[in-house]
Amino acid sequence: MTTKLICTIGGSHEPIIKAIKEAKPDYICFVCSDDDPASGQKGSYVQITGKGNIIRAHPSDPKPSLPNIPTQLELASDQFEVIKVLTDNFDDVYHKVLDWLNRQNRNEDRILADYTGGTKTMSAALAVAALDCENVDLQLVSGSRINLVKVESGAEQVHQATVENTRFRRKLAQAVAAWNRFAYEETVATLKTIRPPRNPDLQGDYYRALDLSRALAAWDRFDHKTALRIFQNYRPRIGQSLGRHIKALEILNEPEGRRRHPLQLYDLWVNAQRRATQNRYDDAVARVYRLLEWTAQWQLQLHASIDTANIRPEQIPSGVEIPPTSKGCHQAGLYQAWQLIGKLLNNEAARFFEQNDARLYDRLRIRNQSILAHGFEPIREDQWRDMESWLQTAFIPMLVTLAQKDGRIRFPANALQLPQDFSAL
Repeated sequence: MTTKLICTIGGSHEPIIKAIKEAKPDYICFVCSDDDPASGQKGSYVQITGKGNIIRAHPSDPKPSLPNIPTQLELASDQFEVIKVLTDNFDDVYHKVLDWLNRQNRNEDRILADYTGGTKTMSAALAVAALDCENVDLQLVSGSRINLVKVESGAEQVHQATVENTRFRRKLAQAVAAWNRFAYEETVATLKTIRPPRNPDLQGDYYRALDLSRALAAWDRFDHKTALRIFQNYRPRIGQSLGRHIKALEILNEPEGRRRHPLQLYDLWVNAQRRATQNRYDDAVARVYRLLEWTAQWQLQLHASIDTANIRPEQIPSGVEIPPTSKGCHQAGLYQAWQLIGKLLNNEAARFFEQNDARLYDRLRIRNQSILAHGFEPIREDQWRDMESWLQTAFIPMLVTLAQKDGRIRFPANALQLPQDFSAL
């Protein structure tokens, strides 16, 4: 295995030479400051490429007495390279170091990053870039201190930095940030690119984040069985924070539909809201269309024994036109189903249609002209906002009431929206 070292160079050469002698790298990348643009002061790169004696053996020496670092270490020209950076520009240092690290074969080579030398900005940027890359070991040359200024000369030792916790926490936070926009599959995909930590506690957090993301992704695609199976394994841990969600999943998995059906309808509604949060308004409206259609089908089946896919002629009241299909059966579309409710039922669903007939028709027309229905234009945000407002004020209260009366189930508004904050679980 080839060992490569990347290190920041500042004013002191001793710790750098100590780090190189101990690591015995096959190749070295020296990160050095460039010339100061204001004063013209030479950067630390002269310690690597300067000719003749250019390094003071001791800071108090009146003049340099040592050659550059590669000469002192007897390095050949093909054993090292120099990256010049802007001394106190974090972005410049970070991106140049990250670019170098990404060009290395970190799976086959051992990569060491030593942040002992250089300015505070150079050291910080090197450390952060190394934390952002897998298979990069951080180290520091340090030792006993006689004051707060420097380490006692000759007492320096190379210390491996303990970074597994920090590196994992950074990557975990980046992965679960996708929860904020309900992108659970994205979190799963990101976590699978991260090597599970060796530390048992960190490993537990890794698999908990992975499994809960898998469960929520399954729920988001209506795979309630898989979601419940995974959640059950974590019930002792998430029972308090997601107790209502677990209870809802149990109902959504019930074989008998009395409680399941109204909860499935509400689940469609919060799913539509998630799609709108992602600016996927056509997807949101498609779910709303199914929500309106399914609600009508549920009410007609429950209270009039009508199957909208095969309606008997005697079940069609006067004033409602449902012509037979080519196969001779009568099938009701969404609006026709609500017309049947208005004629045949005497409950909250019928009163909703009576009060919202025209508004329902107008919003169905918008849906029918959309690209996921029969038209060619995407749903605009303002069209979705109008539909959402109407549903929140007119339809959802009716659905909640029907769920309580017909399904014997209560669910407060937005109680079943999926979580967006992993840290709260």
